Amino acid sequence: MSLTVVNPETLPRPRGYSHGVEVEGGRLLFLAGQVAFDRDGALVGRGDLVAQFRQVLQNLRAVLEARGGALQDLVKLTIYVLDREAYRARGREIGEVYRAFLGRHYPAMTLVEVRGLYDQDAGALLEIEGVAVLDRPPAGEGR
Repeated sequence: MSLTVVNPETLPRPRGYSHGVEVEGGRLLFLAGQVAFDRDGALVGRGDLVAQFRQVLQNLRAVLEARGGALQDLVKLTIYVLDREAYRARGREIGEVYRAFLGRHYPAMTLVEVRGLYDQDAGALLEIEGVAVLDRPPAGEGR
């Protein structure tokens, strides 16, 4: 499998994402939108966007690892937030959490402010879904 980041010189230089990712080979894994629920279904980080972002990345990592993948296999992320300005205000801290999990791996990304999330009533402030391309055999069957 090979991944090629596509950042044309005719577009602005991306910061913290890639304009596109070309993939050759591998298996596609579509990751459902994840919110900051822990294993027991309890919300982590009530009212704390950064803590919720951290838990969501842990949840995405769990799905990837269940199929033999890693966060660096992500080729597309879509981030849904209830408050874009709150996300921007915490951007530096969110970026630190992102780099702790993914280093300098920047898939194609989209950030969307939404009017509501399915789990908003439970306190969810954001939801992230993704697409990954895996080239390793699965670690085992999901539960």
